[in-house]
Amino acid sequence: MNEETGSATVLLVGVLLARLSITDIYARYVRVEMGPWLLVAGGLLAAAGLAGLLRSLLRPHETVLLSDHHEGHTERIGWLLLAPVVALLMVSPPALGSYSVDRSTIVIDDSGTTFDALPRGATVPMTLLEFDQRAADHAGASFGTTPVELTGFVAHTDDGTGFVIARFQIACCAADAVAAVARIVGVTGTAPGRDQWVTVVGTFDGITGGLPELRAADLRAIPAPVDPYE
Repeated sequence: MNEETGSATVLLVGVLLARLSITDIYARYVRVEMGPWLLVAGGLLAAAGLAGLLRSLLRPHETVLLSDHHEGHTERIGWLLLAPVVALLMVSPPALGSYSVDRSTIVIDDSGTTFDALPRGATVPMTLLEFDQRAADHAGASFGTTPVELTGFVAHTDDGTGFVIARFQIACCAADAVAAVARIVGVTGTAPGRDQWVTVVGTFDGITGGLPELRAADLRAIPAPVDPYE
C-alpha cells in the first residue's frame, strides 16, 4: 500500500468516526460516554489522513519501470481496503437485537446479595439487569407488591404463557454485550412483534423455567431509544 492509499484510508476512517459520533449512531456500538472521544479521534485521523493525501498528491512523482505486475497488484489491493469503510459510511449496521439474545443471555443466580425492599406506592423504573438480580435474591422478596417499569425489546413473541423482552448490557462495546431477559405475562391479545421496543409496568410474578416474570398492568410500544444498552 502506497502513501496515497494509506492516507485515503485513514481519512475515510476519521470521517466515519466523526459521522457516527455526530449522528449518535455510535451508541449502537459503544457506550454513550465514549461519543466525545470518538469525535476527537475521528477529527485527528481525518486531519492526519488529509495531510498525508495532500503531501502525496503534491509530491513530484518519478516514472518507475516495473519488471512485473507485483507492485501494481499490491496498489490495487490497497485501494480495495477502502470498500468496507465506504460501505459503513453509506449504511450503518443496526444495534444488537433479538437474534443475538439466545447466544449471550446473562445467567443470574442467588449470589448472596440482599436488596432493600422497594418503596410502596409509586412505580419504580429499573433496568432489566436489576429486575433479574432482585428476582434471584430470596425469590424476589424485595419486590413486594410494588409495581416496576421495565424497558426492552421483544426477543421472543411466544414463550409459553407470555413473551420475552431483553436488553443488552455492555462494559465497553457491542462485542462484549450480554442480555438480561424477563418474561412478560398477563397481556391479552397479540404480542408485540419481534425487536419492537416496549415499556411495561407490572408486578413481579415469580420465576418459571429460569426466567423471572412480570405480570403486566400496562404495556406501551415505544421507538428504539438512542442508547439501546443498559
